[in-house]
Amino acid sequence: MHPLLCRTAVALSLVFAAAAVHADELQDINRMMRQGQLPQSLERIDKFLAGKPRDAQGRFLKGLILTEMNRPAEAIQVFQKLSEDYPELPEPYNNLAVLYASQGQYEKARVALESSIRTHPSYATAHENLGDIYAKLASQAYDKALQLDSSNTGAKTKLAMIGELIGGGTRAARAPARAEPAKIAEAAPAKVADAGKASAVAGAAKSGAEPRAPEPRAAEPKATEPGAKAAGSHDAESDELLKTVHAWANAWARKDVSGYLAHYAKDFKTPKDEARGDWEKGRKQRISAPKKIEIGIESPKVSIDSDSTASVSFRQIYRSDVIKTSGTKTLVMVKANGKWLIREERVN
Repeated sequence: MHPLLCRTAVALSLVFAAAAVHADELQDINRMMRQGQLPQSLERIDKFLAGKPRDAQGRFLKGLILTEMNRPAEAIQVFQKLSEDYPELPEPYNNLAVLYASQGQYEKARVALESSIRTHPSYATAHENLGDIYAKLASQAYDKALQLDSSNTGAKTKLAMIGELIGGGTRAARAPARAEPAKIAEAAPAKVADAGKASAVAGAAKSGAEPRAPEPRAAEPKATEPGAKAAGSHDAESDELLKTVHAWANAWARKDVSGYLAHYAKDFKTPKDEARGDWEKGRKQRISAPKKIEIGIESPKVSIDSDSTASVSFRQIYRSDVIKTSGTKTLVMVKANGKWLIREERVN
């Protein structure tokens, strides 16, 4: 079984518009870091940031370089300040958690990851890391219980289960896995590592000027897979469901908050059962904050349960001038007054 605290990163990314010189410079610095020229790459990123002190992409890269140089205190300062200046970004919180976990400060790591998830509830990497942290905290608690009562068979069993889950027991220090390389324009968040150096490696940057941004629109949904369709009238309902999801995504991309919210049923199940008014207020803020939004819907599958209930699963690609992320989502739909509405969102 894979070590719970030693997994490769999933690229959930920061994306910032950059001129050709900007991208080329970060590309060169990133390449130097990957080649192990850490002092040189740190010197160059400091020079870069002297001219662009608020550049989030460059600051994120500096945090990665400091992490690679085993200078966690300085890396923590970089990610802390980045999260203060860009509180809407979940990645700096996540990387703070990585650094805290590498120092055995699991409670601080938990707090940082919960902040990351509050900022971006569908951030899968942070959810997975939080599970890892809970496992480490649980192992410490069971270990303490055994110190106080060595005959506690229940604690022994649970501790052994967690030890098997994270691979090698709770006391064994394991070498952390390195993150999968990612484009520097899409800086990869680190995964939680066990007691040892946390590593996050960014890959090559895009070069050349950024293309002109396309008009905000959702990608055309692909045809429903044959197994997801029912015969006869279900075909028409499947088409209607896909049109509804497409319209929902387009309203989101156009930043049409009223049109977007109109796709949700009155009994919509809000995340963590928060008040509907609070949820709508939060959605309005997240939709209004970016200058542009693009929503892609890929490989949709329709499942019709009855004349009034259905679900649509798909891969969602979200892009804005602030962040880029992707993941699978399922919309649980209900038909009310002849119109399909969203009753629940499930992020996988």
